[in-house]
Amino acid sequence: MNLSEINYCPCTLSEGFKTYSPAGLRLLFNRKKVSHILEFNAPKTDDEVAEKLRQNSKNISISGAQFKQSLVLENNKLRLTEPGEPGEYILKPIPSRPPFGNEEELPANEHLTMQIAKQVYGIITAECALVFFKNGEPAYMTKRFDYGPKGTKIAQEDFASITSKSKEKDGENYRNRGSYEDLALHIKKYVAAYAIEIEKYFERMVFNYLFSNGDAHLKNFSLQQTQSGDYLLSPAYDLIDTSIHIPTDSFFALEDGLFSNDYNSESFKAYGYYAYDDFYNFGLRLGMIDNRVKIILDTYRNKNNNTLNLILRSFLSQSAKELYRNHYLDRLKMLNNSFTKKI
Repeated sequence: MNLSEINYCPCTLSEGFKTYSPAGLRLLFNRKKVSHILEFNAPKTDDEVAEKLRQNSKNISISGAQFKQSLVLENNKLRLTEPGEPGEYILKPIPSRPPFGNEEELPANEHLTMQIAKQVYGIITAECALVFFKNGEPAYMTKRFDYGPKGTKIAQEDFASITSKSKEKDGENYRNRGSYEDLALHIKKYVAAYAIEIEKYFERMVFNYLFSNGDAHLKNFSLQQTQSGDYLLSPAYDLIDTSIHIPTDSFFALEDGLFSNDYNSESFKAYGYYAYDDFYNFGLRLGMIDNRVKIILDTYRNKNNNTLNLILRSFLSQSAKELYRNHYLDRLKMLNNSFTKKI
């Protein structure tokens, strides 16, 4: 990418910035002035860096399909962590051998989706931005939220652990076992403020559907312990339109979809996709009151111009912007269908 052509903050996507805006610097670096350009090249262009990235990747305890590294901020500069050194940020470069297509769009895709979740829909997310290697290649960067302000580790468990799913016991696809209704039962079991947190969980599920996130598996939901010892949903992370990279991707990552016990609505049987009735029933099955389900669904089923503007200001290529926009509008139509005429 030609770094001289940047016109939007690589964090907030605000217009008129050639680097991180003051708001972006506050969110990411506690107002420290940090460049959006790293002082090393992408691994594909520098063998020495590639080897250090491989070694660095072994020291990070976050799983996932994408190659990840750990960064720390030192003297207002981002650098790779040394062995055994805790990181403050997670870096996801463009994978060199991805199991999917359009891999060059991955950083901008995840960044855009996370910004839409936060800025448009008010979902609490991990702070994130794009950074650029010296050769102009983008990478996605997210600020870790599992450490406190003084570097103390915050207790956190993902839902693969909470539901006792593992590769050894449940096979290669253990992250995709179960349904989202199953996960809600575990939230109810461990979260005292269930009535509040289940609404946040419901919103994330509507968002994932609306923005074609087929990667919302067990390890992409977590519970985090508060200072008082209670558990709440962690900030949202790993939000992405997977359809850009896997055109045949399913509606959801979990094999059983929204519902437990092989339940399918009459709407799903008729349309072959999830629509308004499915999410309405899903909310009620989670224990939400009727009015709250409708209010939340109304927020998501209306075409949002702020979403369309963020897509235009994103760092996606023009063709990927069109794909992203079309996926959003297609899912919007699906969400606005009601087999039982509820809307």
